[in-house]
Order: sequence, then structure tokens, then C-alpha cells
Amino acid sequence: MKNHHLRVHKSEENLERTGQLAWAIAEVAADPVEVSAEVTDMIINRVIDNASVAAASLTRAPVVSARSQALAHPVTTGGNGATVFGSDPGRRVSPEWAAWANGVAVRELDYHDTFLAAEYSHPGDNIPPIVAVAQHAGCTGRDLVRGIATGYEIQVDLVKAISLHKHKIDHVAHLGPSAAAGIGTMLGLDVETIFQAVGQALHTTTATRQSRKGQISTWKAHAPAFAGKMAIEAVDRAMRGQTSPEPIYEGEDGVIAWLLDGPDASYEVPLPEAGEPKRAILDSYTKEHSAEYQAQAWIDLARKLHSQYPHLVESGTIDRVVLHTSHHTHYVIGSGANDPQKYDPTASRETLDHSIPYIFTVALQDGRWHHVDSYAPERASRQDTVELWQRVTTQEDAEWTRRYHSLDPNEKAFGGRVEIVLTDGSTIVDEIAVADAHPLGARPFAREDYITKFRTLAADVLEPAEIERFLELVQRLPELTADELSGLTIQAASGVLAGVDSPKGLF
Repeated sequence: MKNHHLRVHKSEENLERTGQLAWAIAEVAADPVEVSAEVTDMIINRVIDNASVAAASLTRAPVVSARSQALAHPVTTGGNGATVFGSDPGRRVSPEWAAWANGVAVRELDYHDTFLAAEYSHPGDNIPPIVAVAQHAGCTGRDLVRGIATGYEIQVDLVKAISLHKHKIDHVAHLGPSAAAGIGTMLGLDVETIFQAVGQALHTTTATRQSRKGQISTWKAHAPAFAGKMAIEAVDRAMRGQTSPEPIYEGEDGVIAWLLDGPDASYEVPLPEAGEPKRAILDSYTKEHSAEYQAQAWIDLARKLHSQYPHLVESGTIDRVVLHTSHHTHYVIGSGANDPQKYDPTASRETLDHSIPYIFTVALQDGRWHHVDSYAPERASRQDTVELWQRVTTQEDAEWTRRYHSLDPNEKAFGGRVEIVLTDGSTIVDEIAVADAHPLGARPFAREDYITKFRTLAADVLEPAEIERFLELVQRLPELTADELSGLTIQAASGVLAGVDSPKGLF
């Protein structure tokens, strides 16, 4: 890997394109390096993972809305169109709208992969827009694999170096450029075209973090889908010769100077050398539980404590619970966020998903976590749960913050130490570094786990034959022809979508 030095340049410095980060990203995307077998296998895993969580969300309101919007935009004249999760695969729509609908379906349950460093991200969000363009443009499975490898590489590399949330900018600002770069790789576009697309994609996807603050709305699921849609449109414009603001990152009125660390800022962004394989997907990790990734390890620890100390579930046993954890966990999903909504039993599912006090309480009481049951209004409002929930707080611990930001994968951690003080004065103390499903966890996710996750989440919405068809197809991903790639979707079982009312809008 090489480090790209990134700083703000005044206009009179006239920074050449070859010195700009967007150009360096484009060079990585245009590099024809092959994808390794190990990375290809993980890409297949993550395509399965995305389909799993999309299947489970097909009848949820944000997904129904996004799908109905997409189906109102039939295939354009420039290609074959793309498929929409849940719908008849023979019904194609314009690719940017397929990316929109499928992106919302993938993101709705907060249940797919993650990468956390200076910023946080869900790099699996790259897959819907890249697949949509692949189907529309008649790409092969091999083309698609190369594009997805680039999408993951660019997003992970940006996340390692540049914090967005520190300045209240939403994390999808890294997704627009990465998806544009991945599409550029897949289509074999030249450096100049990818450069322009990356700049436009960044320019149109910078937004504030209010979408993940306070009472969190349904837009949380739409935000990455919007970034993917913008990336496709940016590529289209760039292919037509249209240019983007530059230098988009480094300009004195650019993203770094005014949205991030300011005119004196500098960063070192790691990027692959020419000819170096793109392996960043291997640094990411998926979720066993439908919750914010920083909650994954805490759910596993709560399940363990439920089994070891059955008396903890008895009402009145616990006086207070303190979760000693990283800065990110404390301030984003913990009591350090100072969001009263994180303790509100009437809060939205999206808000509860970002409340570690709620999540730890329910997992401790139930000894499990379920993507629907654990968020049900009747579950959130249970009296004994509300009473304990109000007694759970978080506290930043410098050592857990250091481990969170560690560049050593063997040391990097997303958990913490729990201290449970009982009403009799005794205490229970335990800790966990990474989730059980993490590559270094107690039960690392492997291909069979991804398949099991898909079978479990799809069981109620897909026909058994459809489940098997998809699994057989996706596991041959690098060999698929353009015609076969059109089958890289899932169709709901008869009647599943018929009973769901599609909302009416402008389209």
C-alpha cells in the first residue's frame, strides 16, 4: 500500500489533477489487477449477506416505498435495465432506481457488513449500485467481482483515514466516491472519466449526521441508497464528458476545508500500489445480529451473562449497569450521545437500533436477539425492561478507545467491560473485545453461516426453490455470463407482496 498525502490547497497553488485524491482513486479503479480467490469468495459471501437482509425487509414500509418508486421508472433506452428485489425479475427498471430500491432493502434492518476505523461504514452498500449497472450494461460475473472489489477497497481506505462523523457529516460521503470507482472498474472506464465521476459523486452525497441523531427516521435506510443512486448518475454524466468541481477534496472551498478538518488539515490515505490486489473487503466484518455493529459484541456478552447468571433477569436484582467502552460507542449509541430518545420506549426502531442501553437490556433479559421481536413496541415498553433500561449507562474508557482505533487487527476491538452492580451490593464484571461472528471472535462467520443466515431470513418470503436457485447461482458468481447475471436477484413468493399496499406519490 502507498499513502496519498491529502491537504488543502489554495487556488493559486493550481494543484495538478495527478496530485489530487480523486485522481489517485481513479487510478486504483482503472488498474486492471485481477481479484484473488480469497477476495472473490468473500465477495460471494457478502452478496449472499445482502440478499439475506433484503429478503427479511421486503414488506417493511421504507422498502415498499422505495420499490414502488423504482417500479415507476421502467428501463431506459441505454441498456437492459436492472432487477428489483422482490419483484418479477422479468420486470426491469432504470439502473439508478434499481440501486435505490435494492439499497434501501439491504440497509433497512441494519444487518449487513461493517467496517469501523476513523469513520464507520457499511461497505456492502456498494453492492446494489454496482450490480444494477452490471445488469443494465450487460457485464459478466467476472466484471462484477472486479467492480465490487474496488468499491470495498476505496470505501475502506477512505474510512481508515478520514473521519466524517467528527464534523457531523454522514458516513455515506465515502460511499458515493467508492461506488462510482467500483462502477468505473467494472465498465473498464479510463482514469479521466472515473476521476470526474468520483468528484461528482462526492459533491452530491455530503450531508449532515442528523439522519442518525435524536429521533432517527426512515431516511437512515435511504441515505446509502441515495449515495449509490447519485454514483450511477455521476458515472453517466462523466461518460458523457461532463466535469466535476475540482479539486473536490483539496480545494480551498472544498470538502476538507469547509466540511471536515479545515484549511490546515492533512491526512494520509492508504491506497493500493499499481498492480497490487484490492483486498480491503477482508478487513470488514458482517453482523450476526440486526443492530448497530458496535452493539454486536455487547449482545454476545449479554447472552453469555444471561446463561451464567439466571438471577439477573429477576426484577429488582440490578441496581445499575455501566458499559465501559470506546469513544464511538459511548457518544454514538450510548448515553454520551445525550439523546433522551435512546431511553424512550416509544422511540422508533431506527432509534432503538442506535441505543446500546436498550439493546444490552433486552439481550440480557431474553438471552437472545431477534431482528423483529427484539424491537417490537410491546417488547420495548415492558415494565421490567424500561426499569432496567434506565439504569444502564455508558462511559468512555481510554484503553477501549485506543483499541477501537488500533491499526493492528489482532488488537482492534469494538466491545468493552461491563460492570453490573446488584442491589445486594455485589458486582459482576466481564468484558468482550469482538463479536462472536468477527474473524477473531468465538465463532467467525464462514460460507455456511452466510448461507444459513440467508435461508433463515428468506424462509418466510421466498419459495424454497427460489432460495436454492439464488444460492446455486451466486456461488458461481465469477463464472456467470451477462444473461445469467440478470438472475442475481430474489423474487418474493406468491402473495407476499400482494397484500402490501404501495404508497402513492408523484411517479
